[in-house]
Amino acid sequence: MSDNIKKRKVVIVDDHPLVIEGFKNVLKDHLDFQIVGQFRKAEDFQNFMATEVVDIILLDITLPDGNGIHICREVKQANPEIIVLGISNLSERSIVKQMLQNGANGYLLKTADSNDILYCLQAAIDGEIVLSQEIRELFDMADLRKPEDIPELTKREKQILQLLAEGKKSLEIAESLFISPLTVKTHRATLLQKFQTGSLVILINKAKEYGLL
Repeated sequence: MSDNIKKRKVVIVDDHPLVIEGFKNVLKDHLDFQIVGQFRKAEDFQNFMATEVVDIILLDITLPDGNGIHICREVKQANPEIIVLGISNLSERSIVKQMLQNGANGYLLKTADSNDILYCLQAAIDGEIVLSQEIRELFDMADLRKPEDIPELTKREKQILQLLAEGKKSLEIAESLFISPLTVKTHRATLLQKFQTGSLVILINKAKEYGLL
């Protein structure tokens, strides 16, 4: 890289100091990258991003005060040009898929070796969606990027879903909408079926994830 080419500014966000140090060691001697920030909390990172411009973010999936998947979505909505790579010890398909569907340019395991990390960084800069080698061996990229079907809800189902998310009980919902408690229970059962879950908590979380709340 020639001296007149601008270095890409990198931020590392992870609540484990050893992980931060590991990524710093990989990048410190690489002329293409300049580490401009390292954060262990989502709030500190978000405060930094409010005033600074960066090129690449290495973002932990789970932080003590934030969800990396949601943070990724916020970053990409504010500035789609920023490269966001999720970093995690988790290789679960659903988490990888959620991260990519929320705009991430890739997903790296924290155990990835230095060559794999640098390869993924360069590929992401070139416009590719990247996965560290172990993830590539486990999953099919096309399947990971395929969005899940969002259930179609009736007007009444949307009303009941919103009230359920507000913590209302079936009787309270019935009184609010001037319908019978049995009707509420029927709609609730239909919602659980449409979202393919038996848990109200998962139902509400999925509805939020799909932008229905």
